[in-house]
Amino acid sequence: MVGFVIGYFIRRILAEAKIGSAEQAAEKIVEEAEKEAEAARREILLEAKEEAHRLRTEIEQESRARRAELQRSERRLFQKEESLDRKGEAIERKEEAINRKERELDDIRNDLTQIYEEQRTELERLSGLSSDEARELLLKNIEDELHHEAAIMIRDIEAQTKEEADRKAREIIATAIQRYAADHVAETSVSVVALPNDEMKGRIIGREGRNIRALETLTGVDLIIDDTPEAVILSAFDPVRREVAKIALEKLINDGRIHPARIEEMVEKAQKEVDNIIKEEGEGAAIEVGVHGLNPDLIRLLGRLKFRSSFGQNVLKHSIEVAYLAAGMAAELGANVMVAKRAGLLHDIGKAVDHEVEGPHVQIGVDIARRYKESPEVIHAIAAHHGDEDALTIEAVLVQAADAVSAARPGARRETLEAYMKRLAKLEEVADSFEGVEKSFAIQAGREIRIMVKPDKIDDLTAVRLARDIVSKIEKELDYPGQIKVTVIRETRVVDYAK
Repeated sequence: MVGFVIGYFIRRILAEAKIGSAEQAAEKIVEEAEKEAEAARREILLEAKEEAHRLRTEIEQESRARRAELQRSERRLFQKEESLDRKGEAIERKEEAINRKERELDDIRNDLTQIYEEQRTELERLSGLSSDEARELLLKNIEDELHHEAAIMIRDIEAQTKEEADRKAREIIATAIQRYAADHVAETSVSVVALPNDEMKGRIIGREGRNIRALETLTGVDLIIDDTPEAVILSAFDPVRREVAKIALEKLINDGRIHPARIEEMVEKAQKEVDNIIKEEGEGAAIEVGVHGLNPDLIRLLGRLKFRSSFGQNVLKHSIEVAYLAAGMAAELGANVMVAKRAGLLHDIGKAVDHEVEGPHVQIGVDIARRYKESPEVIHAIAAHHGDEDALTIEAVLVQAADAVSAARPGARRETLEAYMKRLAKLEEVADSFEGVEKSFAIQAGREIRIMVKPDKIDDLTAVRLARDIVSKIEKELDYPGQIKVTVIRETRVVDYAK
């Protein structure tokens, strides 16, 4: 019991001590809490005061800005009112001025009306015409003047239209030529066969002329074997036969075996080769130009034109060029391009057989085109391309123009290379035939010759006489286009050396 009592008191003492310390701690906590709350309250109050001050400042600034804007608006309104007042006053003054001018104009109009009536009465009295009669007379005079001015205007318009048409036509032709821009036509099929040596001439002639007779009989071509060195000339009106003979003779020369049986074999091979060439050339021309649906016989006739020439111009090349030019101009004018192109390609088809059929090549070409069912437009263009009949379609006119352009353009028709070279050689030969000439040079395609003379034999006066003599001989012995310039050059050089 004693221990229990002692324990009880001890526990009570300990409990009271704990309670006291707890109360002290609680009081301390309460004091700290009160301090913190006081501090927080003061901070909140300070922030509230600052926020209230900031809001008051913003409100004051905004109110000042609004007052300033209101003041500006009031000033603008006041200015506008003053401006409107001034404009109203100006308008009133203008209205008064206008009313015054209208009154003045009315007075002037009344005066003019009175004067007009008085003048009309006086004019009727002086002229003896009423106003209606005077009006009719005046209208008639005006009508006559208008007719005259209209005639002058029509004449000017016609002249301007003609000038514009000429300019447009030149542009169309130039455009068509530029689009095609063909090179110079190829040289015509030559009629000279080169020989490796002059001994070959005897082999071609054969024993008692049997080889040459066999070749002439099989080909229908005359062989001319003259003094021309290392060359045989083939003469025939038919260009295809001449080409067959040329190919056959070249084959015989290359083969070396020349006798009647071999000649017959080579002529047959040459004939087949030429037939293939004719077919290929005709098809190639049609494909190149873009003309389709031609009859095979018509294509072969077209290919024969490869061996036909007109004044040195290859007829097949000429036909292709005419087709291109006519098509180009038709495209510019809005005409039928295919009709112009087809008629341009076939316009000289009659020249393929003009040596076999009687009549001009135009009529022969019309008959051929009609036989192979060409369209009436194409046939008409062929018939009219040389003016044998009037051109009734624009395509026929274009084929006429293209044919003239192709034939007349520079380089289209020229002499063969052989004749050209012979002419140059003959020109130099004429110059070299005079005594005292050292060397001569034909230049500018034979349009000029320069002659170098020996200065010790030809003096200045003799050089003048020499030039005149050479000119006289050229005029007598040579055929040439245009004129030939003769230049005699006498040069003396003195050379020495300083040692």
